[in-house]
Amino acid sequence: MKSVTTMMVGREDEQAELVAFVKSATGQALVLRGEAGVGKSSLLDHAAALAEQEGHVVLRAAGVEAESALPYAGLHQFLYPLLADVARLDAGTRAVFDAVFGGVQGDPPSVMTLGIAVCSLLARSAAQRPLLLVLDDGQWLDDSSADVCGFVGRRLAGSPVKLLVAVRTDLTSRFDTAALPELPIVALADEDAARLLDHWYPDLNRQVRRIVLEQAQGNPLALLELPAHFAGRSSDLPAEDLIGHHGVPLPRRLQRVFGTRIAALEERVRAELLMGALDGAGTPSGADALPGTRYGMRDADAAVAAGLLDIEVATGDFVFRHPLVRSAVVRMATPNQRRAAHLALAQVHRENLERRATHLAAATVDPDEDVADILEAAAESATRRGGALAAVTWLTRAAELSENHTDRSRRLADAAFVAGHAARLGQAHRLVQADFTSGSMQSPASVLAAAYQALYQDGDVRSTHRQVSAAIEKLRDGGPAAVSTVGGATASTVGGAEPEEVLTRLVILLLAISQYSGDRTAWESTHELLASMGCLVTERSRLYSGTWSDVTRHGAGWAGPVRQAAANLPDLEPWDVTRLGAAAYHLDILSQYRPHLQRVVDRELETGAVATGMVMLHLIMLDQMAIGEWAEAEDTGQRGLDLAAEHGHNLFAVQSRAYLAQLAALRGQVGRARDLQAEVDAWARPRGLGFLTQVADSAGATAALSSGDYEAAYLYAIGITQPGTFRPYAYQASRTLLDLVEAAQHTGRVEQARAHAVAARDAGLPLLSPRLGLITYGALAMTAESEREAAEMFTQAESHPDAARFPFELARIRLAHGIRVRHVQGRATARQYLVPAAEAFERLGAAGWTDRARAELRATGTPARASTLNLASLTWQERRIADLAAGGLTNKEIGERMHLSPRTVSSHLYRIFPKLGITARAALRDALSRTEEVSQV
Repeated sequence: MKSVTTMMVGREDEQAELVAFVKSATGQALVLRGEAGVGKSSLLDHAAALAEQEGHVVLRAAGVEAESALPYAGLHQFLYPLLADVARLDAGTRAVFDAVFGGVQGDPPSVMTLGIAVCSLLARSAAQRPLLLVLDDGQWLDDSSADVCGFVGRRLAGSPVKLLVAVRTDLTSRFDTAALPELPIVALADEDAARLLDHWYPDLNRQVRRIVLEQAQGNPLALLELPAHFAGRSSDLPAEDLIGHHGVPLPRRLQRVFGTRIAALEERVRAELLMGALDGAGTPSGADALPGTRYGMRDADAAVAAGLLDIEVATGDFVFRHPLVRSAVVRMATPNQRRAAHLALAQVHRENLERRATHLAAATVDPDEDVADILEAAAESATRRGGALAAVTWLTRAAELSENHTDRSRRLADAAFVAGHAARLGQAHRLVQADFTSGSMQSPASVLAAAYQALYQDGDVRSTHRQVSAAIEKLRDGGPAAVSTVGGATASTVGGAEPEEVLTRLVILLLAISQYSGDRTAWESTHELLASMGCLVTERSRLYSGTWSDVTRHGAGWAGPVRQAAANLPDLEPWDVTRLGAAAYHLDILSQYRPHLQRVVDRELETGAVATGMVMLHLIMLDQMAIGEWAEAEDTGQRGLDLAAEHGHNLFAVQSRAYLAQLAALRGQVGRARDLQAEVDAWARPRGLGFLTQVADSAGATAALSSGDYEAAYLYAIGITQPGTFRPYAYQASRTLLDLVEAAQHTGRVEQARAHAVAARDAGLPLLSPRLGLITYGALAMTAESEREAAEMFTQAESHPDAARFPFELARIRLAHGIRVRHVQGRATARQYLVPAAEAFERLGAAGWTDRARAELRATGTPARASTLNLASLTWQERRIADLAAGGLTNKEIGERMHLSPRTVSSHLYRIFPKLGITARAALRDALSRTEEVSQV
C-alpha cells in the first residue's frame, strides 16, 4: 500500500503558506485544522522536510487518545530529545523540569512557570540552529501539555523557534482557545481529487472510479484507501452497500474500510494491534523517540501487508498508518479482549503509577480492593500535581471497585470532596447521592456535599451550621468506632488519609461557615461543640478555630505554628494550603505564603482544585493590598470575580466585590467603592453573612475618610465595633482600629478615640500580629495625652520591624503625627513626617489621602508638589497614556492604540493621578501643562 505522504497533489496555497512559515526570520506558531484524512499529516511532513533543508532541527510529537488523561505526557514526548540541555540551565529552571519530569518532590509549576522554563530550554537548544516543533493530532494532547504549548506558541516572536500543530475539526481541544494563528485545510477540489486518484490507480474501473470520487468527497485518505476496498467486488454493487451511506460521517466510513482488513488478520496479530492502540503506541514520524513509555508491537508484518501499519524508517518500529486505524482496532475488539489487553499493559507499566492505574481501571470488572487502592494512590498523586479533575475520575472508579460498602462510601466521599474543591459542586452532590441511593442513610459525606453547595452557591450559613453541627454531634456521640465507620474512613487508606478524615472535613467546614457568619452565637456554639470532642479534633483544626474566629481573644500563640507550616506547603493538599493561608492573613503574616500561592494558583485554576484556586486569588489580593501593590490587586480581584461568576460560586463573587470595594476606598474611588459596597450589603446582610457585611462597612469607613466625611466614617466604624471594645467574632473590629480612632478624633469624640486606642493596647494587640502592633502604637500616638507619650508611641510605630510591609498604615500614622507636631513644634519639624507621608500616598495612588497630605505640607510653607513628583516621575508608557487621556480618548480607545486592555489603562491612570497631583481625569490637561512649565524653568 502506498503512503499518503508519498505525493502531494494540489495544495499550492497551503504549501506556499508553509514555505513562508518555515522561511520566516522570526519565530511563530501555526495550527492546521481539518477533518480526519484531509492531509494535515502530509502537510506537516512537507513542512518538516523543508525545514530540514533550511537547516532547522525538527522535533516531532503526536497526541494519542490513550494518553490524553496523563498530565505532561505529550510535553515529555516533545522535549525528551532536549532534556540533556536542562543541565545547562539555571537552578530555578532545572527545578521546574525536575518537578514535572524528574519525579522530584516539589511545587508542581503553573502553566506560566513551566511555559517560561520551556521557552528558556527551546532558546538554548536553538542557539546554534533554528528549531521547528511539529505536533500531529493535537486534539489528543493532554490538557497540561496543550496549555503549555499554547503559552509557548504565543511567545515565539523574535526567537529562532517555530511551532506547527495539526488538529481535527470534529473533536474539541485546548488548541481551540489557544489564540494561535490557524490555516484551514479543506478537501481537495474535484480536479485535484481526480488527479490524485488517477496517479495512484490509473487502471481503475470507470464505475468504481466514479463511486470512489463521489464517496471520498475530496478527502485524500479516502481516495487512496477506497479503491483497495472495492478490489474483487462486483463493480455494479452500490457503494452504499460497501461503505455505508452519505449520512454516516466520512471518518466512520473509513473506519469500516480498515475494519474489514483488521478482521482478516490472525487473532495473534489483532491482539498486538490492540495492545498498541490502547497504550498509544505506533505514533508515526519519530514521535516514539521517548523509550520505555509505550508498548512496542511485535510480529505484525501481516498488518503492514494489509495497509494498516507502516515501519518507521528511523527506528524499525511498527507504527499505525493513520489514527483512524487505531480507532478501528479498538472499536472492533470485544469488551473481554479490551480488558485482557489493559491487564497486560498494567503489567508492562507496573513501575508507572498513573499509567498502571489507567489500565487497571479499564481492565477490572468485579470489585477488587487492591486495584481500588492503586487508583486512590494515583488520585493523590494527581491532586498534588494539580490534577484534581483526574483525581475525581480515579476516586470514583475506585469506589465502584470497592469490596464493601464502607470503602465505597469513603471513596465516593473523597471524590465528592475533591470535586467540591474543583468547583464541581453539582458533581460532588451527584457522587454522594450515588452513595445514598446505593443503600446508605444520609451520611456525613452527603452533609458535606450539600453544605458546600448551599454555602458557596447560596451563602447559606444558618441552615448549614445546624446541619453540619448535627452531623458532627452524631459522630461524636458514636465515639471513635463511629468515626471510623460512618460514611467515611476505615482504619487504613492508601495515600495517608486518616480514619477521622470525614470528621475533620466536617469540622473545618463548620469553622468556615462560622467565619462567614461572623456571628457570636454561631461561633460560641462551634467552640462549645469542638471543646466537647476532645482528641477527635486535630491540632490543625484548633489552629483554624483560633485564627479564623477572633484573633483578639483566640489568636495568641498561633503565629509560630503558622510560620512553621509555611516550610511544608509543597507537601500539602491545595485546600490545606489555603486554610493555612487564611490563618496567616488573620495574623498578618500572609507574605510568607504568597510566593507558594502564586506558584500554584494557575495550576489549580486550570486543571486542579478550582474553588481552592479562587481562594488563593483572594489571599494574593489581600496581600497585594497590604503591601501596596494596588494596581496588581485590582487585576487579581477582577480575575477572582470573573472566575467565581463563571463557576456559579456566588459567595466568592460577592467576597471579591467586597475586597474590590475596600481597594477602591483606599484609592479614593469613592463612587466605585460605594457602588460595590451596596452590592455586597444587599446580598450578604439578609443572609447573615457578617464576615462580608463587616468588609462592606470597612470599605464605607475608608471611603468616607478618603473624602473627608468623618461623621459617615464614624458611623460605619461603630457599626463594626463600639469605641473602647472589640466586638467578639467581628474580624474587622481590630483591623479598623485606625479608622475608628481617626473618625472619632475628627468629629470631636476625643475621649472615645483615646478609649479605643487604650483598649487595643490592653487587649494585647501588638503581640498578636505585626500590623496590629503598628496600628496600635499609631493609635496611641494619635490620642496621646502628652507630647512625650505621642513621640514615644510614634517611634514605636515607625521603628516597628514590619512597618515597611504596611505602607498605607505607616503613611497614615506619619500624617497624623506630622499634623500634631506642626501645631506643637512648628512647621519645619513637621515636614520630616509629612513629606514621606505624602510621597507614600502618591506612590500608592491613595488620591484622597494625597490631597490631605499636600494640604498639610502647604500649611508648613512647603510649595505644592514639594516631593518633586512631576512629569519626570512618569514612565514612558504612563506619559503616553496621560497624553492620550488628556486629549479626550476613552480607556478603550487608548488601549486599542497601545495594545492594552481598558482595565490596564485604568490601573495606569490611577497611578498617574497622584504623581501629577490630581484626583480626576478632567484635571489631566492642566496638570500636564503646569508640570511642563515647571520643568522648563
